[in-house]
Amino acid sequence: MFNFLIFNVMARKFKSGDWVRVKGKLIAPKMQVLKYVQKKDSVLGLFDYDSYLECVWYKNGERKSKVYHQNKLTKTIETGGLFKTFLTTPSLSLTQNLK
Repeated sequence: MFNFLIFNVMARKFKSGDWVRVKGKLIAPKMQVLKYVQKKDSVLGLFDYDSYLECVWYKNGERKSKVYHQNKLTKTIETGGLFKTFLTTPSLSLTQNLK
């Protein structure tokens, strides 16, 4: 007969483009999620497609990437950040000349 190995499929918490940080680290870099990647469980020999993320960040102009388990990451409120954009606050004038 057939032997089936049943295991829990974990729901994906993030999507490509989300901004994340490593939980519990105060100086962790802000990273962007690239994609979910497969990782083989060394004990059971099964491939996990829904738990490990490849993330990217920049440090001193150098691109870095690393694979993290999704439970070790938290989504950040702030977005962007690989390149700083400076926006000026618009100034309002009560004495505008309208013609």
